[in-house]
Amino acid sequence: MNSLSSFTLFIFSIIICLQSLSSTGATTCHPDDEAGLLAFKSGITQDPSGMLSSWKKGTSCCSWKGITCLNSDRVTMLELVGFPKKPERSLSGTLSPSLAKLQHLSVISLGDHVNITGSFPKFFLQLPKLRYVDIQNNRLSGPLPANIGVLSMLEELFLQGNKFIGPIPNSISNLTRLSYLIFGGNLLTGTIPLGIANLKLMQNLQLGDNRLSGTIPDIFESMTLLKFLDLSRNGFSGRLPPSIAALAPTLLALKLSQNNLSGAIPDYISRFNRLEKLDLSKNRFSGVVPKGFVNLTNINNLDLSHNLLTNQFPELNVNTIEYLDLSYNQFQLETIPQWVTSLPSLFLLKLAKCGIKMSLDDWKPAEPLYYHYIDLSKNEISGSLERFLNQTWYLLEFRAAGNKLQFDMGNLTFARTLKTLDLSRNLVFGMVPAMVAGLQRLNLSQNHLCGKLPATKFPASAFADNDCLCGSPLSPCKL
Repeated sequence: MNSLSSFTLFIFSIIICLQSLSSTGATTCHPDDEAGLLAFKSGITQDPSGMLSSWKKGTSCCSWKGITCLNSDRVTMLELVGFPKKPERSLSGTLSPSLAKLQHLSVISLGDHVNITGSFPKFFLQLPKLRYVDIQNNRLSGPLPANIGVLSMLEELFLQGNKFIGPIPNSISNLTRLSYLIFGGNLLTGTIPLGIANLKLMQNLQLGDNRLSGTIPDIFESMTLLKFLDLSRNGFSGRLPPSIAALAPTLLALKLSQNNLSGAIPDYISRFNRLEKLDLSKNRFSGVVPKGFVNLTNINNLDLSHNLLTNQFPELNVNTIEYLDLSYNQFQLETIPQWVTSLPSLFLLKLAKCGIKMSLDDWKPAEPLYYHYIDLSKNEISGSLERFLNQTWYLLEFRAAGNKLQFDMGNLTFARTLKTLDLSRNLVFGMVPAMVAGLQRLNLSQNHLCGKLPATKFPASAFADNDCLCGSPLSPCKL
């Protein structure tokens, strides 16, 4: 179970437990509940970790693992969460419709089992007290039921990471108590229903990684509590709707990457002063980034890469950014901006194809020690890489292909943490040092390197088009 659903389920459990002060550990559960649970058990074909080993006919089902009874002999919570990092320990099988016998169920948490199959459990629609449903990260498939809106008590619904297809049902607009609607990572198609505007208590709306299309509807005016909005990795097109501006007082994360959105980045984004994550990457946004971005003083993750943005980037007054990607736009930064250089906790910096024309010798970042990922490819950066790499302790990846770097490769040293080094299409000379053998990915092609190669596992393409390199995997050196 991911941290989001784990936390919300914990809160739900506390609330429900506070509604009853009676101890039910010794309660003999209702016969209907026992029958429904044993039928569920019979639908499970594999239970390698023994989750259901305590489920035995004739014993109190209120004491079975994953079962909670409150106020009476009726089961109110069914919690059997799988092991997403160790799927071989999780349950396999199907969800028995006999669970409909559990008429007092308010919480069903059966997520992260990977190998639970079947269609959407339509017996949910026969459980009038359901408030929390988590069946994420299984192998459920097929369409969502058109009448899902009958679950009028539902407050949180986690369906992500399955293979559900078809449209989001229009009746979802009847679930006016919903605060969490998590549908990401499925195969849903069609447009976002306009009726979602009725969900005024919504705090977390995640529809990312589906096959949704059309324009993003103008439905956000009433969502005054929304903190997280993820519509990324779909087929949305057109401009951002004006009503997103209404989210400025509350929104913490806005993820719209990998769509076909266009037009200018709206000025109203500048009013999102609580925003921590903004990802507009891989769209067709154009024009100038609003100067009001200087107001995004809490931003720690900013990704505008792979768009059509132009001119300079605003001079931000922020020290919270840890992840910054402005790559592959039409910016003309000239240098790595001073506000970027002074960031104290930056671990990812990607400024590929940003019109940078400086010497790397002049770049003196405040805290290079903590950098993990850097991409400065396709600029006109000159100078040497030696000083910078000697200042990094935790660097995992450095890419600077297609620049004018010029230094003696034989003098290069770097942290043992480094896994990827791409210096292709530069002016690097000298011999290839033996320590590159410890890398996982290497590209030194199209430089001026010379001499015998050290023993490595890399293909010839990693060293191609240099002046006079020899030895495996290239041609043997001449005696």
